[in-house]
Amino acid sequence: MKVFFRTIHLYLSLAAGIIIFCSCFTGTMLVFEKEIQHTLNPQRYYVKPAGTRMALTYLIPGALKQVPKAKLSSVMVYNNPERAIEIAVIVPEKKNKRNDGAPVPETDKGKKAESHDPKKPKADERSNLTLFVNPYTGQVIGQYNRRQTFMYKVEMFHRYLLGAKNSVGDWIVSLSTLFFLFILITGVVLWWPKTKKIMKHRLKIKWDGSAKRLTHDLHIVTGFYTSVFLIVVVLTGLVMTFKWANATLFALTGSKVVGKELPKQPLSVYKADAVALSADAVLTGMGKTIATADYYSVRLPRDSSGTYSVTVWPNELVETVSDIYYVDQYSGRLAGSLTFASKSLGQRVRAFVKPVHTGAVYGLPTQIISFVVCALSLIFPVTGVMMWLNRTRKKKPRAKTLVTA
Repeated sequence: MKVFFRTIHLYLSLAAGIIIFCSCFTGTMLVFEKEIQHTLNPQRYYVKPAGTRMALTYLIPGALKQVPKAKLSSVMVYNNPERAIEIAVIVPEKKNKRNDGAPVPETDKGKKAESHDPKKPKADERSNLTLFVNPYTGQVIGQYNRRQTFMYKVEMFHRYLLGAKNSVGDWIVSLSTLFFLFILITGVVLWWPKTKKIMKHRLKIKWDGSAKRLTHDLHIVTGFYTSVFLIVVVLTGLVMTFKWANATLFALTGSKVVGKELPKQPLSVYKADAVALSADAVLTGMGKTIATADYYSVRLPRDSSGTYSVTVWPNELVETVSDIYYVDQYSGRLAGSLTFASKSLGQRVRAFVKPVHTGAVYGLPTQIISFVVCALSLIFPVTGVMMWLNRTRKKKPRAKTLVTA
């Protein structure tokens, strides 16, 4: 039986080894991306408290004036007095330009219009620039477009090999992740010893052994200690990649499969003579809901019938665990809500999939574990290839020489 598992382990590793190595390497780089950004650019994220914060009613227009043609998307407010306010805006891209900057031919324009999918979000509806604003002075102290950074390219390589969703790169990474799951499972089966005596040798690395022995120990010993964590990382990656894996998660929790789309947003009760409330008045009416939060974001109504959308992140919880409140823009009353507690078990579990995958689920401790596990996983493809080469380079028996009388 172990011969069968060894064959699967070997050939799947040879087929997907390079992609697995790249995924683990880029994953290691992405674990502390947020912390690295805050450390390298503290002047962008932190300010010196001076008096009272400006009202959003005055702060937002003043910030938008400093970025021509910018359209407001949302405002992120931190209760930490030393944090800058983050304003996500949409800056329209230049028309009649390709991604490489070349003009679009007339024939291509027609094709582009015909192939437009109304179900997909329009490019001009997604925020592409973040303004960091000093809440005490209203000054824009920094701008950040993640899509133009090196770490964004690292993430795109990690997910799609610099391609796009449903591209060839996406499928290569997805299949390699699936292969990695079988590699890990078969690796544990091959590691499992027959006796306790053998187990003692497979739980420690013999550092003073030969080069072949050291390569062997690095592969199987570190593989055993990290396999449980890596299986969790791979399973969460599969849930985020394949629809069948996501559906399996909801089935196991006895919940109905729900997509990423939010339910239809409720409307405000419009009156002809009504005056819309300011964002500050709406936030004041929410009282303790936002006062006890770590941070919250505000989306203004899109039109006269829209509602304010306030997303609240409680203290010491991951980014995917949040409560959304919809507030009538005229009366300030709660028009609806989508709290984390009201979601199904499947939705609540699904919200933790990405934080578990990235190691952000419990903050710094799990980030360190994720970083170490991803770093150690880089050993497997290298030592695995070395072990395979050692086996294939067996010396051939020397031919007998003829001795003449």
